[in-house]
Amino acid sequence: VQLVESGGGLVQAGGSLRLSCLASGSILSINDMGWYRQAPGKQRELVATITRDSVTNYADSVKGRFTISRDNAKNTVYLQMTSLKPEDTAVYYCDADLREGWFYSVNKYWGQGTQVTVSS
Repeated sequence: VQLVESGGGLVQAGGSLRLSCLASGSILSINDMGWYRQAPGKQRELVATITRDSVTNYADSVKGRFTISRDNAKNTVYLQMTSLKPEDTAVYYCDADLREGWFYSVNKYWGQGTQVTVSS
């Protein structure tokens, strides 16, 4: 199983970016998916999560600016980021709680991360 993020980059404050994360490999089902971020010298923090039924949860710092969504048919989760601020600069990681097969338990998998840099 692999989770691969894409869509990061350099953007000016006030701009937008859309991150994608594709889960591939032997996957029977995916439960919750989410986005986290880690800035230099800081701990990894929750950005947003989404259940299989698209119930969402956001960190207070991104509410109203970021939108998480998913496409279950494509095993993909997205993060639309608008009104970006310099303090949003971080490596963004996606995660997925998924089951590889009928006799497997649900395990958490992480992507390798994608850099988002917001210039002032």
